[in-house]
Amino acid sequence: MKNNYYALFHLIKRKVNKRGLAPIYLRLTVDGKRKEHSISRRVDPRKWNSRQEKAMGNSREAVEINTHISNLRHKLNQIHQTFIEHDKHITVNSLLKELKGENQQNKLALEVFKEHNEKIDQLIGKDISASSAQRYWTCHNHVQQFINEEYDEEDYRLRDIDHNFIIKFEHFLKTKRNCNHNSALKYVNNFKKIVRIALANKWISHDPFINYKVKFEPVEREFLTQEEIDALWEKELHFERLILVRDMFVFSCYTGLAYSDVEKLSKSDITIGIDGSKWIRIHRTKTGSRSSIPLLPVAEQILARYENHPQVEESERVIPVLSNQKSNAFLKEIAIMCDISKPLTTHLARHTFATTVTLTNGVPIETVSRMLGHQSLRTTQHYAKIVDRKISDDMNILKEKLAAQKSKKESNTQ
Repeated sequence: MKNNYYALFHLIKRKVNKRGLAPIYLRLTVDGKRKEHSISRRVDPRKWNSRQEKAMGNSREAVEINTHISNLRHKLNQIHQTFIEHDKHITVNSLLKELKGENQQNKLALEVFKEHNEKIDQLIGKDISASSAQRYWTCHNHVQQFINEEYDEEDYRLRDIDHNFIIKFEHFLKTKRNCNHNSALKYVNNFKKIVRIALANKWISHDPFINYKVKFEPVEREFLTQEEIDALWEKELHFERLILVRDMFVFSCYTGLAYSDVEKLSKSDITIGIDGSKWIRIHRTKTGSRSSIPLLPVAEQILARYENHPQVEESERVIPVLSNQKSNAFLKEIAIMCDISKPLTTHLARHTFATTVTLTNGVPIETVSRMLGHQSLRTTQHYAKIVDRKISDDMNILKEKLAAQKSKKESNTQ
């Protein structure tokens, strides 16, 4: 009868291993076409009954092998019957795929994550920055270690991921990987993208994040005061590497550019603005959003200082820049020399521009947001809160002065 199938379990004796055990294979035949499939079991050829297609004896190994074979036969019969009921085309390949679960979209988490990251890497410099792409690979490594340590597996089926998996992963990040609260949640959010891909492709039927709430803790961002900026700018340094890093940092303080944006800043990014003065016009490396920044006098002075620098003359750069790692290391040296206790980093300069240089001096928050290249005003509003706190501190000082003046006046009238 057409579409009938025949299943034969047999040994392949030429593949006997060092222990003398031969692998058991399923030979599946449909309409004269056949295919071999290993059932991942081995047996001593002397203990195999080829006529009955089963292991001989009542040992634990024999019982386990025979039970496995019996289950496979039963599953094949069910698959065959289901195909008939749904009028599906029956072939040796379709039966085997169903038997192996390939038609059930048993996608693996790390496998899908890797495919996603490889595609992301192709978009570096176009839709995503190299640092953002690297974060996905870091998250992939965290998930890989978590699956290995928590479940003793090399990978994990996406459809088996549940709410408990997510909670355990967050705990793993905070304990084993020693991530702070916000960093842990950012990695969980990275992994959430892989789950969304699985949902979109119907590889999973439920969202394990449905009852998972993300609540980031507020971060108090450091920034320099005007006095600290001046101390840095006016400090006499005697090593070129320190002068270079100091100038790059101060340049960022007066332009709001992140390290990656200063590093790629070219002569063509400096244009003449509507007011006839020099402006920086770039697309931010991190987000791709547009930034338009009029150059303040100190920033212009720094650009002029490096016009004849070999690295500037031989390239499109406007300022020579060391690596971010070296810059941050040298900034720590400079901070000590300038008696600045705050942890100087290249990114702290961007915070300083947003607070001390612009908002504190009355520049409207909408203008600051545009110069910083923020995609949402909500991002910039965080700096406004910092400025409000500074206003509060300044007003408290004023209150103390007024109180002192009142007290002095009252003393003089007595």
